[in-house]
Amino acid sequence: MKLRDRNLRDIYVDLLLDYAEKNPDMVIVEADLMKALASTRFGETYPERTVNVGVAEANMIGVAAGLANMGKLPFTHTFTPFATRRVFDQVTLSVAYAKLNVKMVGSDPGIMAQLNGGTHMSLEDVGIMRTMPTMTIVEPVDGVQLAGLFPQIAEHNGPVYIRLLRKEFDPIFEDNQAFELGKGITIKDGKDVSIIATGIMVKEALDAEKMLAEEGISASVINIHTIKPIDADIICKAAKQTGAIVTAENHNIINGLGSAVAEVLAENCPTPLRRVGTKDHFGEVGKKDFLMEKYGLKAVDIVAAVKDVLKQK
Repeated sequence: MKLRDRNLRDIYVDLLLDYAEKNPDMVIVEADLMKALASTRFGETYPERTVNVGVAEANMIGVAAGLANMGKLPFTHTFTPFATRRVFDQVTLSVAYAKLNVKMVGSDPGIMAQLNGGTHMSLEDVGIMRTMPTMTIVEPVDGVQLAGLFPQIAEHNGPVYIRLLRKEFDPIFEDNQAFELGKGITIKDGKDVSIIATGIMVKEALDAEKMLAEEGISASVINIHTIKPIDADIICKAAKQTGAIVTAENHNIINGLGSAVAEVLAENCPTPLRRVGTKDHFGEVGKKDFLMEKYGLKAVDIVAAVKDVLKQK
């Protein structure tokens, strides 16, 4: 079965198992969500390299930091809000400040928490982690991208935060696509506007590009999978090529992808910009389609933002 046809949590656990076979220092540290991620398979294969601390996320980070300090390569996992805002101080001091090699997975980012509701719907996790020195932030759009980036994440020297979809995702890339940590990728070339998207918003950006083409508007679509460090080169190239930028993210527009792109533009290549994302509010219970429509995350919202920014151009 092709990577694009499988769910991300199975691909992720397979990647863990494959890498663990090569690297005896790889361990996982969980906070009582192994069934949710299907990482029970790793625990069955490597019980001596599996730690489940229970519902104690701060302790999970402390244990992972201790393991990293002893030369191990720990991967932690919990739902996105508990991987960031609940453990912010532990990540800051025990991991980032100490420059330890801990890889932290937050699953079900943004509205993808769906029926778990507002308490589990972290729309600020990128902002929390982006402010932290030494932190790298990665959001794979599909299984192909996750598999392509995983070895680089594992071998990167320093903390990494991964926004991971568990099940539901739109396949974007073919299995032979190559990716580079820290470098965006242009999916479609255009001349009128550049749409810069991450995560589930890449599919919406591609749908928006088709809708815009029907109206004679030529749009580039760029996938930013590494939100920090942001790829300033591809952003400035897009700004010079099209003269207008729209960002799209499954996150608050404050201090996420849109803010990162705005910073690059303001300091290097000032360009009209519009940001598509949640507008500074908390989440709520609902299915994906309902939440995307309510919070303005659909392709039609990107189209509207494009038309608005083109007026300024």
